[in-house]
Amino acid sequence: MSDKSVTADAGDFAVYGSSYFAASMAAHAERPALNLDLDVDVCVIGGGLAGLTTAREIARRGWSVVLLEGRRVAWNASGRNTGFVLPGYGQTPQAIIARVGLERAKILWSLALAGFGYVRDTIAETGMPGAELTEGGWLMVSKADRADDVREEARFLRTTFGADVAMWPTLKVRAHLKTPSYFQAIHFREAFHIHPLNYALGLAKSAEEAGVRIFEQTPALSIDPVGVRKRVVTPKARVRSAHVVLAGNVHLGDLLPGISRTLVPVTTYVAATAPLGEKIGEAIAFAGSVSDTNWADNHYRLAGDRLIWSGRMTVHESSPARYAKRLQRDIARVFPQLGEVEFEYAWRGTLGNAVHRMPQIGEIQPGLWIASGFGGHGLNTTAMAGNLIARAIVEDSKTWRHFEPFEMVWAGGSLGRAVAKIGYLTVATRERVTARLAQRQVRLRKQKSVVDERQAEKLWGRLQNGGDAEVAAAPVDAEAEQPAQDNTVSKLLRKMRRKKSTG
Repeated sequence: MSDKSVTADAGDFAVYGSSYFAASMAAHAERPALNLDLDVDVCVIGGGLAGLTTAREIARRGWSVVLLEGRRVAWNASGRNTGFVLPGYGQTPQAIIARVGLERAKILWSLALAGFGYVRDTIAETGMPGAELTEGGWLMVSKADRADDVREEARFLRTTFGADVAMWPTLKVRAHLKTPSYFQAIHFREAFHIHPLNYALGLAKSAEEAGVRIFEQTPALSIDPVGVRKRVVTPKARVRSAHVVLAGNVHLGDLLPGISRTLVPVTTYVAATAPLGEKIGEAIAFAGSVSDTNWADNHYRLAGDRLIWSGRMTVHESSPARYAKRLQRDIARVFPQLGEVEFEYAWRGTLGNAVHRMPQIGEIQPGLWIASGFGGHGLNTTAMAGNLIARAIVEDSKTWRHFEPFEMVWAGGSLGRAVAKIGYLTVATRERVTARLAQRQVRLRKQKSVVDERQAEKLWGRLQNGGDAEVAAAPVDAEAEQPAQDNTVSKLLRKMRRKKSTG
């Protein structure tokens, strides 16, 4: 490793994208390419969060480890995401239970929670600069008025998994997120967010301190996985090891095409506003992170007085500037009081999604391991995977087998990409329609309330002029006997009758 420590420059932006995180990255070390043959216990391919965690934890257990990264540590999704650290998975708990049963689903939840704790503990233990762990929780908000469903989902998470969650009613949501676009929400109280790139850089430094040798600009060109000692060929040297861990996600490419084809590459887009000053308080009074969908649109958080906003999805890499305009429209729709915000940074990141929407974790064949498919889960699953594989290799732990039901299946190639795109567009369209219908219902209720108020004013005038007979004869809306459905006229009639009966 070179002794030269640097901060972000034009070269870093070229590697990490024109992101807010690249602009605010901590001092970091440059690492050389591998140029001599090595013989080690474990070779990790891929310098993202999963690979770094795996290498760190194996080295901490006393084994020799080499990590090969084709470009730079955390150059793609690991350093470009929004930094959400959440309990659970991107797949719904109900779908996981349907696939593996309740008891195994509970174990999987506890494993995800352990990964969540690992990120928090690692930041605290290492004191890594600039990781910026921000408390406040995570709000999963609803764009439709469905209080009973949200309340039941929160109850289900608490009673089934012991999750630390609370249902927020509409008034509380809108006190923190000042928009009529949102109704109820589930608040995951323990969740937090971090600076993902600085966390990855800190993780790499900690791994090296534990004994890991990291080589950048060193792509793995081929693997011979047969035999006790596997062989990995790079442009200038070879690595022999007892175990090889594939943590390259969708970027394994031609190295092992059968494995890389089990993931659908999905590109999402992120932008960070210029500093908004006190203006941000007119829209957001919540320190945590927010999602208003299970898919791409939208997820956001604050970074000081900047708003970091992610959304949109493609199955190919497109111009961040093009999609930044769409993200601007999304913000204007949700928080019109901010006006047309100016983006100072806009970038993209490509991640891998398995067809079952769960991570790929486990042993493919003796000594060949995989840790990938972390798209849409939050950073906790990368930490979880690294720990599971480290324990499996060093301690012969079988805990990783809880992921065996989520086998690696072909993702469909170009057809799979088309299906993913259609699926995203279908969900996005359905959510937009649902949100519009919800807003229409709100407008209709307001209009009805205005009519009720006018009727009440007229009736009150007649009652004030001695219309006792009208009080006795006027019908009370049957539905209005339920307090939640009360209307102004019916409440007024009952009030007058009670007053009359008590003299």
